[in-house]
Amino acid sequence: MKLTSIALALGFSLLGNAFNAVAADQPVSGGSLTVGVETEPTTFNPQLNGQDKAEITLRNFWESLLARRPDGSFVPWLAQSYEASQDGKVIRFNLRQDVTFSNGEKFDANAVADNFRQTQVAQYCAGTSLCLMGSHIEKIETPDDHTVVITLKEVYSPFLSFAAGLQILAPASWKSPQLKSGGKDLAGTGPFILESYEKGQQVTYVKNPKYNWAPATAKHQGPAYLDRVTYRFLPESSVRTGALLSGQVDAIEGISGNDAGEFKDNPDFTYQHALNTGTPYSLFLNVEYGPTQDVKVRQALLQGLDIDPLLKSVYRGERTRAWGITSPIDPLYNKELEGKYGNNPDAANKLLDEAGWKTRDGEGFRTKEGQRLRIELIQAQATVRDQRDVLLQAIQAQARQRLGVDLKLNYVDSGTYADVRKSGKFGTIANSNTPTDGVDIENHYRPIAQGGAINYSRVNDEKINGLLDKAASTLDLKQRRDFYSQLQQIALPQLALAVPLYEPEDQLATASYVHGYGFRSYKQMPESVYDVWVTKQ
Repeated sequence: MKLTSIALALGFSLLGNAFNAVAADQPVSGGSLTVGVETEPTTFNPQLNGQDKAEITLRNFWESLLARRPDGSFVPWLAQSYEASQDGKVIRFNLRQDVTFSNGEKFDANAVADNFRQTQVAQYCAGTSLCLMGSHIEKIETPDDHTVVITLKEVYSPFLSFAAGLQILAPASWKSPQLKSGGKDLAGTGPFILESYEKGQQVTYVKNPKYNWAPATAKHQGPAYLDRVTYRFLPESSVRTGALLSGQVDAIEGISGNDAGEFKDNPDFTYQHALNTGTPYSLFLNVEYGPTQDVKVRQALLQGLDIDPLLKSVYRGERTRAWGITSPIDPLYNKELEGKYGNNPDAANKLLDEAGWKTRDGEGFRTKEGQRLRIELIQAQATVRDQRDVLLQAIQAQARQRLGVDLKLNYVDSGTYADVRKSGKFGTIANSNTPTDGVDIENHYRPIAQGGAINYSRVNDEKINGLLDKAASTLDLKQRRDFYSQLQQIALPQLALAVPLYEPEDQLATASYVHGYGFRSYKQMPESVYDVWVTKQ
């Protein structure tokens, strides 16, 4: 009798497991999802958002003309097709005719054209990469309601990547008082609609029931499976981890090296991670202000710091050392730079001696003419994530011990950050970004006067400018890679414009009942929850 009961119980258990396995493979509609995220958007306007990690929330609401396959090729999205002239100067987007904005406005050529026109309005796009891209546009035409033709002033190879990925706002948005901050008045075409935002707490989106224009890279068509998704702002990694382990949230992103082990090989959870594209998290050294004006001081920092043990200590081996000015997964990456600098304190201290910083004060810091070798490091509070504050403290300690350099850490709010960048009165800024196809290199190394929106090193070098022009004026990938490789040799070993630290990555951990969550197919950042469904009872 007992054996029969056990057999029956085991049979039902196996049957239940089999049913759950089948159910997990069959998407179901309905339900809600709560995600713990590290970064709260400073603006919900995707065009003005400078926080890459805010994309995890914004991409539910906003969409682009084209999507990307893993190899970087384009597939239709809001545009059903595109055509580029042989020289790349004229790009024609043929728009879908079945798309509407969430506020009911018509998605048409005029709406798309207005978005591109805003990239030419300095009052709107100042301080972003929009102005750099818009500066290359000669004219924008709308020959009919479903066609947009953009003509460039000259060949500019990064433009298609930018144009394809520009997130499109509804026409009414341009007259909204929420244009800068973003909000419910700003309408997109995405599978979810912004329902509520509680500053410092959470943002909630609800399903757009009319949605039916997902790109070919999506796993299904029609409305999203979920009815609702809430993103809770939990800036502390340990808090996010605890929230998922205790069932307070269904998924989290931004998982520290210490906490990754909680989810790896744990049957109650799934764990995924992927390197970002774009520029590594780096210390960009200002060539126009303070001690870092001297190339020998910059070279000393590049050569003297030993980054590998710091990464291993802070991230428990869960992050990838950076060597170049773009991501290791980027087609434009220069692998030849790997291991060519760093962890050479003897050479670094000799450079500092040659630069005149020969004496030491009572605390061991180098001095010259009575002034301490102090370099102010600016970090925007909005982008303090992924234990970067811990990493910077470790670098600060190493700079003192190895080099006698006083690296002063200064965390600032968004307003102060903008003012400091504009004034140019800083030693170094720590940051990263994710644009691809050379857009990241253009943003960082174009002269500020020519649209280098995040040229933190404030470089304006004739050789670098020439290589940027050559790379931008050819559509041949091999030639572009060669030009950018030469540029990286100048920017790092020669001019020491930055100290690359690590390549940012994204991590996702979900409860076992959450299915379909993953990364964007090209940039490898967390995707929207359009394809996500839950089997939680």
